[in-house]
Amino acid sequence: MNGELIWVLSLLAVAVALFATGKVRMDAVALLVIIAFVLSGTLTLNEAFAGFSDPNVILIAALFIIGDGLVRTGVATKMGSWLMSVAGSSETRMLILLMLTVAGLGAFMSSTGVVAIFIPVVLSVCSRMKISPSRLMMPLSFAGLISGMMTLVATPPNMVVNSELLREGFKGFEFFDVTPLGLAILLCGIVYMLLFRFMLKVSGAADQASWKRRTFRDLIKDYHLTGRARRLAIRPGSPMVGHRLDDLKLRERYGANVIGLERWRRFRRVIVNVTGVTEFRARDVLLIDMSDPEVDLRQFCSEQQLEPMILRGEYFSDQALDVGMAEVSLIPESEIIGKSVRGIGFRTRYGLNVVGLRRDGAALKGAIVDEPLMLGDILLVVGDWKLISKLGGRGHDFLVLNLPVEESDASPAHSQAPHAIFCLALMVAMMLTDEIPNPIAAIIACLLMGKFRCIDLQSAYKAIHWPSIILIVGMMPFALALQKTGGVDLVVRGLMELGGGYGPQAMLACLFVLCAATGLFISNTATAVLMAPVALAAAKSMGVSPYPFAMAVAMAASAAFMTPVSSPVNTLVLGPGRYSFSDFVKLGVPFTLMVMIICVVMIPLLFPF
Repeated sequence: MNGELIWVLSLLAVAVALFATGKVRMDAVALLVIIAFVLSGTLTLNEAFAGFSDPNVILIAALFIIGDGLVRTGVATKMGSWLMSVAGSSETRMLILLMLTVAGLGAFMSSTGVVAIFIPVVLSVCSRMKISPSRLMMPLSFAGLISGMMTLVATPPNMVVNSELLREGFKGFEFFDVTPLGLAILLCGIVYMLLFRFMLKVSGAADQASWKRRTFRDLIKDYHLTGRARRLAIRPGSPMVGHRLDDLKLRERYGANVIGLERWRRFRRVIVNVTGVTEFRARDVLLIDMSDPEVDLRQFCSEQQLEPMILRGEYFSDQALDVGMAEVSLIPESEIIGKSVRGIGFRTRYGLNVVGLRRDGAALKGAIVDEPLMLGDILLVVGDWKLISKLGGRGHDFLVLNLPVEESDASPAHSQAPHAIFCLALMVAMMLTDEIPNPIAAIIACLLMGKFRCIDLQSAYKAIHWPSIILIVGMMPFALALQKTGGVDLVVRGLMELGGGYGPQAMLACLFVLCAATGLFISNTATAVLMAPVALAAAKSMGVSPYPFAMAVAMAASAAFMTPVSSPVNTLVLGPGRYSFSDFVKLGVPFTLMVMIICVVMIPLLFPF
């Protein structure tokens, strides 16, 4: 053991200790590691910063953008709604369904990509079920790692091991040779998470506070909006066709306040924000607030040739992805005090509709558009979420008091959901073909999402979780440092001396332990590259089949459950789940031992020595 190796191992121990204590940010530790390697001369400047040019780093950043695109277009919310509809209020059913879905998708595409896509889904589901994200984020990451054990192309280590077999003149593995092992480990993982999820910390006070936000249902009840909503289609012969909203004076004549309208665009119905100059067309569907209970709805529909349509959800709560709702109040210096909603042309000026007014804690009934506004009044406005956000920025007139829970699910690019799904499907298809590298496939999908306006440039940069990127980049130089200083070779020689004389099954266990331990500090792909030749050499020296040892290396390389830095999959959920380094150790170490036992028992049955 030379002095350089002692220095690298000492630096590694310090980094792991800092990760474990959590007193220093993980991304800061990673940057300090790069500085230490360069200043000590262990690595050159190019070697230390090689992680920034690693294609996997670009892939992870691109997948953050794609995941945010799915959120902005409402796809993630719909997936969460589907999971909720199937699982109901059962956290157990949700956990099982989530792990099965992630493992199934990850069997045919990047596990990192699947986890990145499902993170916003899980956050949405946890918010609705009122459970801490930490309860489902760890099962999500474990399922993502297990998905690499489901098919031959599910993860790079499988393909690295298969390539080594072919290079040595052996027949490679079949596509589904790893599947029996993966299914057994997935079943074990689901049972393990169901039994030991109590070890995952519950949410803190900050998380609980977000659950106390009011909902559409609360606001509808407080402002007595129940029964006021109507959904009416414009017939082709209607006198409204071709006229602007301001010209029709529907609010003055019928007490009908048009909140929005549904219009066919490119073979689908989208929500269109309504202004005073909006011109109506035949077959438009109007979303109307009937504020005057004295108006005869049948007469209104007859005179204007409108057809009543089914309205799902109470007071347009069904359209919450597009139609927002918020409480706002006037500030003391506001020029609007003493004026009425109609008098200031509220809808024309701000693009929003006032549907409720609270004064002295009580909601006023009937038409409020001509009521002079007083200091302390609280207005309930309805309209486009973007316009509600802009209203909050008008500090000289309004202060937004309360945004309902549904605001977190709002989709600013909801109409582009089909395009987002197309981009995702195209990326998956390109990854499955193996003709286009995964990072290039992800970048193509990102560019297409920008082209289709699923996400804008500013949102794309914000979507990338930079601390996770820096952490991954900063830990990559350890792989090269361990190789340059002879650390990996030293450990491998010691392992061969330790387990070589106790039979092939004992050697299988030793290989698994070595791979899992090495994977704590370097990527699983690098682990497979280093250990695949060792496994085949060990099989040759013992006179046994190379397939069991090769499979053990492939499985162990994917068993990166023990630390948040051992796999990008774990790193992705570290922030959203609010985990510490010790959380992964507590749950990951026992499960890794269980995976080792499954492999040591099953691999000889599937691939005899």
